[in-house]
Amino acid sequence: MQFVITSMPVGGAETLLVNLLRRMDRSVVCPEVICLKEPGPLGEAIAAEFPVHSHLIGGKYDVCVLSRLVRLMRRRQTDVVITVGAGDKMFWGRLAAFVAGVPVIASALHSTGWPDGVGRLNRTLTPLTDAFIAVADSHGKFLHQFEGFPQDKVHVIRNGVDCERFEPNEAHRREVREELQLDPETQLVGIVAALRSEKNHSLLVRAAARLRDRHPQLHWVVVGDGPERGAIERLAKELQVADRVHLLGTRHDTPRLLSALDVFTLCSLNEASPVSILEAFACEVPVVASDVGSVGETVIDDRTGRLFASEDLGAMSRAIEQLLGDPALRRRMGRAGRDLVLRTGSLESMVAGYQNLATSLYDQACPQHSAVAKQAPV
Repeated sequence: MQFVITSMPVGGAETLLVNLLRRMDRSVVCPEVICLKEPGPLGEAIAAEFPVHSHLIGGKYDVCVLSRLVRLMRRRQTDVVITVGAGDKMFWGRLAAFVAGVPVIASALHSTGWPDGVGRLNRTLTPLTDAFIAVADSHGKFLHQFEGFPQDKVHVIRNGVDCERFEPNEAHRREVREELQLDPETQLVGIVAALRSEKNHSLLVRAAARLRDRHPQLHWVVVGDGPERGAIERLAKELQVADRVHLLGTRHDTPRLLSALDVFTLCSLNEASPVSILEAFACEVPVVASDVGSVGETVIDDRTGRLFASEDLGAMSRAIEQLLGDPALRRRMGRAGRDLVLRTGSLESMVAGYQNLATSLYDQACPQHSAVAKQAPV
C-alpha cells in the first residue's frame, strides 16, 4: 500500500499519516510513502521504519512525474494507492496508479475549501477512483454534494489519536511554564497548526491583544512552523503582545505542550476534522474553535468547548475569557472531550477503517487473488 503526498512537514495530516503507518498490521499491509517533493522532517523521521520515495516531481508543470510514478508503482508491485490531500498528488498519484494497473485507487481528503479544494481537473479522474475517504459525517456529505463524488464511493473514516500518548498530566503544566520562564499560575492558551494563511493565526494574535489588559498574566503558545511565521511575528510586535505570544516552531513533544494548556484554540478559515482538536481533548483540554467544516461534530458547544463564527474576533475572545474564568467549566468540558475521543476518535478505529477498506476493495477488484490476499500483505 502506497500513500502519495506532496511532502511531510510537521502538520496535522502528515502526523496523522505517521500514526496510521505505525499502527498498521504488517501481516495485512506493507505501507510505503511517496513524497512528490522532499520527504520533509516527518518523512526523514520514518525513513528507517518504512520505504519513503521522494523527489519525483521537478515543478508544477513537470509531466514526467507520471512516468516516474508509474515505474515506481510497477517496480514495487503496488496493490493499493491512497493519495493524501488534494492538488497535484491527488491528480498524478491516481493517474499513475491507473496507468500502472494498481487494483485499488483511493483518495483521502482532510480539509474542505481552499487550498485543498479538489478542482475540476481532479474531478475528471473520479471514474478511475474506487474510494474517497472523508474524516467526518458532514465532510462525507460535502464530498458528495459539493465535490460531486458518487455517494457509494464516499467512505467516512474518522481521524484518530493515541489516547495513551495524549493524556492529562499535571506535571507538564509546571514543566512547560518553567521552560517558558513563566509563573506557575500563568494561564496558557495554545494552538497547534502549520503557520499557513488558512490557519488564520492573525486572529489569535488579535485576540491576545484584546485580552492583554484584562488578563495581564495570560500567555499564548503557538506550535508549528510555515511561511506565515514572519507575518505573525510582525503583527505580534505591532500589537505589543510579542512578549505574550510564544512561537515554539516545530516540536516533537506535542502531548507535553497540550497537557500544559488551560484552553486550546483553532481559528482556521477551513477545516474538516482537525487532529489537533482531538489531541487537545485527549489531554482533557477544552477547545475554542471557529465553526468551519466538521469542527462542530467534535467541539460541541457548552459540552466540549465553544464555537465562534469564522473570523469573529469578539466571539473568540469572549469564549476564551469565559473558560479562563471558570476552572470547573474547563474541567467538565475537558473530561467530556476525552470521553468523546475515546468513544469515537481512537487511533485503533482509524487504522481498522483504512485496513478494512483497502482489503475489501482489493478483494472486489481481484477476487481470484482474495484467498492469497488473506495470507499475504497488500
